[in-house]
Amino acid sequence: MSAPTRPPLALTGVTGALGGRVAQLLSDAGVPTRLLARSPERAPRLPGSEVVGFAGYADRASCTAALEGVETLLMVSGSESADRLDQHRAFVDAAAAAGVRHVVYTSFYGASPTCTFTLGRDHWATEEHLRASGTATTFLRDNFYLDVLPLFAGEEGVLRGPAGEGRVAAVAREDCAAVAAVVLAAPDVHAGAAYDLTGPEALTLAEAAAAIGEAQGREVRYEDETVEQAYASRRAWDAPQWQYDAWVSTYTAIAAGELDTVTDDVRRLLGRPPLDLAAVLRAG
Repeated sequence: MSAPTRPPLALTGVTGALGGRVAQLLSDAGVPTRLLARSPERAPRLPGSEVVGFAGYADRASCTAALEGVETLLMVSGSESADRLDQHRAFVDAAAAAGVRHVVYTSFYGASPTCTFTLGRDHWATEEHLRASGTATTFLRDNFYLDVLPLFAGEEGVLRGPAGEGRVAAVAREDCAAVAAVVLAAPDVHAGAAYDLTGPEALTLAEAAAAIGEAQGREVRYEDETVEQAYASRRAWDAPQWQYDAWVSTYTAIAAGELDTVTDDVRRLLGRPPLDLAAVLRAG
């Protein structure tokens, strides 16, 4: 008896907030999926989904085996690390070797080789490697997540960083997941596209802090820092230099005006307005 055919649509990142939500939305829509996970026991068990273990992006042989028979792949960007780009390239090569036809990749808004946000440069390099791989591509370029802004305020209620009066068109993670599900349900329609996913407005961090404080019933404020102050305050945490650079450039990218353009891509793809910060705070 031959082995049962695995679903030709595969998702990574399914034990995380974004990939897990995409898996749930596709299951709800009746779309069969193959869920790739380094820790299969942590993957969601959903109607129409099959969990397949693999050793992670850097293990080409494991990835190629897990991707056998896959036609369309959601590649959620890997966890932040010094070698994330190398891991991405290895996984892309494995996908190409396995015969994957179309890769949908979660990239970053404004990704370029020179963007201020240091990790955005790795996203651009991953996009370039995907373009060179021969697969069809769709890039979902998420702005910073609205969901993360309250976490930046912490217990002390201070959102601190060198963003000045810059604005950020941050997007709800729920909207990014919903867009991914729409694209994966009809991938051929979106082949070759790059979508810039933003919220409905561009906020200063002072405005974000005020909204967070109102929703949480406490005082939350934004404290502008110089770049030097930002590095000094973050050295309270033991981290490698690349991580400090990423943390600080989150704010300097906002100050540079690289994240403030609001697009209508979420509205066009979902047929409804994107969620705003108030909606995210109510849901959280």
